[in-house]
Amino acid sequence: MQAIDLLLSARWVIPVEPRETTLADHSVAVNAGRILEVLPTADAERRYDPAERVRLDSHVLIPGLVNLHTHAAMTLMRGLADDLPLMEWLKDHIWPAEAKHASPEFVHDGTLLACAEMLRAGVTCFNEMYFFPEAAGRAAIEAGMRAALGIIALEFPTPYAADAGDYIAKGLAARDALKEEALLSFCMAPHAPYTVSDRTFARVVTIAEELDLPIHVHLHETRHEIEESIAQFRARPIERLRALGAVGPRLIAVHAVHMDEQEIDLLARFGASVAHCPSSNLKLASGFAPVAAMLDRGINVGIGTDGAASNNRLDLFQEMRTAALLAKAVANDAEAMPAHQALAAATLAGARALGLDAAIGSIAPGKFADLCAIAIEPPELAPCYDPVSHLAYSAGRGQVSHVWVAGAIRVEQGKLVGFENRSLNNRTLLWQNKLATETKT
Repeated sequence: MQAIDLLLSARWVIPVEPRETTLADHSVAVNAGRILEVLPTADAERRYDPAERVRLDSHVLIPGLVNLHTHAAMTLMRGLADDLPLMEWLKDHIWPAEAKHASPEFVHDGTLLACAEMLRAGVTCFNEMYFFPEAAGRAAIEAGMRAALGIIALEFPTPYAADAGDYIAKGLAARDALKEEALLSFCMAPHAPYTVSDRTFARVVTIAEELDLPIHVHLHETRHEIEESIAQFRARPIERLRALGAVGPRLIAVHAVHMDEQEIDLLARFGASVAHCPSSNLKLASGFAPVAAMLDRGINVGIGTDGAASNNRLDLFQEMRTAALLAKAVANDAEAMPAHQALAAATLAGARALGLDAAIGSIAPGKFADLCAIAIEPPELAPCYDPVSHLAYSAGRGQVSHVWVAGAIRVEQGKLVGFENRSLNNRTLLWQNKLATETKT
């Protein structure tokens, strides 16, 4: 028998690759943080001698979820300003709060809080866009979680940087400081067409090509954004970005709500990805993204939560369900975005958009053992005819029992591992008191 580190034996394994595959009574062999083999449990018991054996007799084992768009530190502003349209929410509430409070300490603590929430919800990797990325990276490392950190760019000053050049320089310095961290990767993250100049976009494209990085940007989130672009640049935002060379396989278009047929074709032709954020789009009344049309054209559509200030939860199970239901309603087609496709959007599609699909996003030999187990035994999930249907339409983050990142346990029997001495509750209360006091004044 072959000695290995870990053997996970589950009632069902959903590998995501091959597509629409459900493996009953299978095991995943893990060694040195990577998946060694996926095989029937009876065979695994004869072949492997694990240092640790975990039996998941009433569970489904899936790849760790990939949150393709979030602003993790904004978890500290959850519920601070609700029920407002996007630009009023940003200009009158979020940007002023950030001007007062954004700091490395704020970002570290907010990101650590977000990591705790996401891990408990089965998320093992998140794509981050916020200030002080090095502080966010340190928090992700402490949590033992995978993160793609955005090198953010804006034209106006914040407590983080003075201008676009300063943002990029500081982001690149953070990348240099953290480049040896195995759990971290990076993206160029120009905030949005309405906050970034042509000159800065051109520089972002050049750096992305030189360093082989994705370009993560809010795009076509609201009609107002498009109207402003036409008035200022005489072009819709995506056409402006195309002319600047930003539309291509590196592009992660966040929201992509107001896309006409020609623009959907453009994304497909250039091999771009979309980060679909259905709950945030609904809460901010941004609209309904044409997801079914995008999928029909072969566009890689992943799922994001956006920040907790505009969602208000970092729950990819909820996003899967909402995405699938909205896709059907918008397309008037009950077969749009079926359960297997929703799960792939929350796992492999996100990994592919980040250029990480060779390492994560599915349960396949050679990939990192980023895994999530969901208990299917509670009454609210009975009976179970199809575990994938349950994942998309019935299960929630409350049923997540175990989470592993690179083979290391991060959630065990629903409880976080490694957060025992982080004083997370105390840190959160301190920030809550500070923000609540200053918001009232």
